[in-house]
Amino acid sequence: MPTARPPELKYLQTTALFQRLSEDTLVRIMDDSYERAFSKDEYLFFQDDPANEFSICIEGRIKLTQLTPEGNQVIMHYPGPGEVFGLIAVLRGIRFPVTAQAVEDSRVLAWKDTVMTDWMRREPQIAINSIRILSGFIENFQNRITELSTERVERRIARTLLRLAQQAGHKDANGIRIDLHLSRQDIAEMAGTTLYTVSRTLRKWETEGFLDGSGPLIRITNPHHLVSVADDLPS
Repeated sequence: MPTARPPELKYLQTTALFQRLSEDTLVRIMDDSYERAFSKDEYLFFQDDPANEFSICIEGRIKLTQLTPEGNQVIMHYPGPGEVFGLIAVLRGIRFPVTAQAVEDSRVLAWKDTVMTDWMRREPQIAINSIRILSGFIENFQNRITELSTERVERRIARTLLRLAQQAGHKDANGIRIDLHLSRQDIAEMAGTTLYTVSRTLRKWETEGFLDGSGPLIRITNPHHLVSVADDLPS
């Protein structure tokens, strides 16, 4: 009889870090992991804590935030099931540059940094995947810097909503629902602008009929229109 595989294995199979590895290898990697559970609003780690582990979300969603030297909080990302976080700090041997907080009841699989070093020696594909992840991180960082430096604020807000839709969006009969409980302040932090500007812009888009923010979740009712704003295309 074939050996039963743990249900969490599917999350390793979909994450970029473990692409192109055999299922047997993934099972052995999973054997080196340990599971952690967090209640809504509970912190996983804080900015500047020693980065001695990294994790993959297997249930729920995590919010990663960074506090700038000026004391401003910036939301960096919302990892969901199948997404790895904390890896960049582990690979670089630095302290965590972000704070991680569960935005809903969540479970993660975690590995100690020393385990990852051993697996990279044994499986060169993991090292190759890590380089690709680092390259993608640098590219995303450069794109964000370009957005903040050169793009008008409506484009930045539109791009922020589209990124969120890509991370946590679900299509329904009325458009794309972003399954995150986002405040206007959250969106302002991600777009690098003010609460007033975000509120004014979202009200304008709601009036124009391609966004619905009346409920607890934001729904993009006309994604093509939002893409045209993000790409600065003619209406």
